[in-house]
Amino acid sequence: MTPSLAWVARSPARIIAFGFGSGLIRPAPGTWGTLAGWGAFILLLEPLPLQLRLLAVAAAFALGVWACGRTGRDLGVADHGGMVWDEVAAIWLVLSLVPAGWAAQGAAFLLFRLFDIVKPPPIRQFDARLKNGLGVMFDDLLAALYVLLVFASWRLWNESMA
Repeated sequence: MTPSLAWVARSPARIIAFGFGSGLIRPAPGTWGTLAGWGAFILLLEPLPLQLRLLAVAAAFALGVWACGRTGRDLGVADHGGMVWDEVAAIWLVLSLVPAGWAAQGAAFLLFRLFDIVKPPPIRQFDARLKNGLGVMFDDLLAALYVLLVFASWRLWNESMA
């Protein structure tokens, strides 16, 4: 089934899972969903204190488990490519913890897309084994953690060179 905007709009779970429609954009719906998440972060979360941003990330993750699980059942596909709320919640986590500014955020965006697409171990294994809403959300959480590890490693390396 190829979901349409009309089909997505019939359910709050579908609207969330499809990233308010960004998951319907082709090609590369995951990239469009990540871009939509970045935009939403700048507008809604960036002005907030870190604690509130992280609370929003946790809420978005929990909401995504429900919305993606429900939408996957509606579609008959556990992890449809158009369901991009996992990218939205994951990029919110990344952007909450990397340095502010376009350069760092742009690098974080590119690294996140790389890790989400390539799925290095153990991301691919979790993606293959976990199903339903938790499975949809969890592999992107791991990709986000990889990005944060790269940033932490870069910071430590720079500090050791100073």
